[in-house]
Amino acid sequence: MSERGACELLDLDRRTIQNWRRYGPSDRRKGSVRFVPHRLTDEERRQFLIEANSPRFADKTPDHLVAILAQEEKYIASPSTLYRILREEKALAHRRESKKPRAAEKPNYLTVTGPNQVWSWDITWLRTDVTGIFLYGYTVIDLFDRSIVGWTIEASESEEHATRLFRRIMRDLGVVPGIVHADNGNPMRGVTLAVFLDSLLVKRSYSRPRCSNDNAFIESWHKTLKYSVGYPSRFDSLDQARRWYADFVHWYNTEHLHSGIGYVTPAQMRSGEAEAIFETRNRTIAKARLRNPLRWRMSKIYSYGPNTVQSLYRPLNPAA
Repeated sequence: MSERGACELLDLDRRTIQNWRRYGPSDRRKGSVRFVPHRLTDEERRQFLIEANSPRFADKTPDHLVAILAQEEKYIASPSTLYRILREEKALAHRRESKKPRAAEKPNYLTVTGPNQVWSWDITWLRTDVTGIFLYGYTVIDLFDRSIVGWTIEASESEEHATRLFRRIMRDLGVVPGIVHADNGNPMRGVTLAVFLDSLLVKRSYSRPRCSNDNAFIESWHKTLKYSVGYPSRFDSLDQARRWYADFVHWYNTEHLHSGIGYVTPAQMRSGEAEAIFETRNRTIAKARLRNPLRWRMSKIYSYGPNTVQSLYRPLNPAA
């Protein structure tokens, strides 16, 4: 029988026969067991594991182990080889009774689907004519429509001012938010505000330490505030600061086209007018595409609508 016929009968590729003739019948497939001349012997491997788990090196990495033994004119293998051995032995972890490392806790994501579900707030410093003396702007923003639901400017930072602000907002709007999010400042963590919110069964949420993007929406508001044309670098008095702030909040809520909610104003988003605006814009773009489809590549099609609003939160009292 010919070689071709034998290969067809055995369902074997002729290239396999040729490789056997050239290299011998050894298994050269990827992942097959091979003889590696420089591989550590079983005895060397056992000696390394004994050293690695000894009290002397129990809290050391393979890099430390290689460096220390090299000072003593001993060498087992490279750090990468020792790491691989530990990984294979499932010993690439603490090798003694000590406090194990804590895995980073993933934050919970909350999808905001309507107004008054999550309010975020913060305090920003406002310069005055006197160097070193500041006014303090307290602002509360609704994450769904990015509208400023309440604000105040005071001469000091305190939880009492914050509590009065939230009490006034809830009274004027006639609503109670589901969650109030803030950073970890003293006024935000104050007992007076905490007791007030807990009495209304409002969940309190706080940013993780050193994670400013956990409160990104209110930080974005502060940038819009202070980088706007006409922002006074310094305020003459508390009354002047309050008048200017009131005008700016009115402009922001009713005239500012916010990129994060599809270039409509927060007031339009809050009232529901935004849906009709999005529909009109998308209908206009669809008509323009029909008139000249060559100008509209599939990757370039753009539609208007609000982005999915998500906020990091970590409830302090999830049972509330």
